[in-house]
Amino acid sequence: MVVLRKEGFRLISRSFEPFGINSGLMALNRLLSPISFRAYNCLSEPNDVSSANRRLSLRGCLDRHDGVSWRADDRTASARALKLHSQFVREPNVVLGEGLVNGSGSFKPGRPLGFPDRSIPEKMVVAVDVDEVLGSFLAALNKFIADRYSLKHSVSEYYVYEFFRIWNCSRAEADIRVHEFFKTPYFTNGIHPIPGACNALHKLSTFCHLSVVTSRQNVIKDHTLEWIEKHYPGLFQEIHFGNHFALDGQSRPKSEICRSLGAQVLIDDNPRYALECAEVGIRVLLFDYHNSYPWSKDDSAVSHPLVTKVHNWEEVKHHLISSAVP
Repeated sequence: MVVLRKEGFRLISRSFEPFGINSGLMALNRLLSPISFRAYNCLSEPNDVSSANRRLSLRGCLDRHDGVSWRADDRTASARALKLHSQFVREPNVVLGEGLVNGSGSFKPGRPLGFPDRSIPEKMVVAVDVDEVLGSFLAALNKFIADRYSLKHSVSEYYVYEFFRIWNCSRAEADIRVHEFFKTPYFTNGIHPIPGACNALHKLSTFCHLSVVTSRQNVIKDHTLEWIEKHYPGLFQEIHFGNHFALDGQSRPKSEICRSLGAQVLIDDNPRYALECAEVGIRVLLFDYHNSYPWSKDDSAVSHPLVTKVHNWEEVKHHLISSAVP
């Protein structure tokens, strides 16, 4: 029995040599009585074994509903896993759930690392628009236009989502008015979340990788990020801006953004964007809240086989759950 223990210790020690771990520092003899290396048990905390240059973490994973926060290179990361298995990782390379914000304001978390033969099921990648899908932009804008320009309009008048056509002014003048709106409390405090959105997104986040894809301009990027974090905290993995109708800077098509992040579904209220994305193979849920968006009733978009009309967030949730269940 003693010989067998010693031989087992030698074999396990050799298996860790590629990681640069000094076997003398590993008290594996404690784990070998009886002879069983319990590496595949789920642990509540990581067991760290240190050497001069590297650290190896034996970490138990969580189920799909839990999360764990830990420190790696003085940066806090949040890890989520879908299977109960342990992972050996070299901590300097770990980016589990670590959020990065790039120059475009895109939040991109890391992915879990593990044994190559243990694949983690991919979540459905869903892109979500902001205005009229997450927040009531147009209602707030109408209040500003009424008070500033004495022009009263209701949401029911917008047969197209092109403001210059409704306001009877040039496109350039409409863009200027909208940018004036951005600098007022009508915009910063007056846009309210669409009812049911937050609750539905919380449930969808268990099997969907949610990202924001908005046509909003770069000039309101910071406020948009704050608004999303306030009303939809922690739900979106990435946030992308198309910079459409901007006074300066280049714009980026929604179809291009969606393809770049591998979106399988887009939730949007604008038929033009719906058709644009459907034509490149992306399924679209065309959002027409309680059938109250005149601009969403474009027959050419709705007739496309990849476009489905939805009228509230409960319907959105139902369609995505149906898609996820084989």
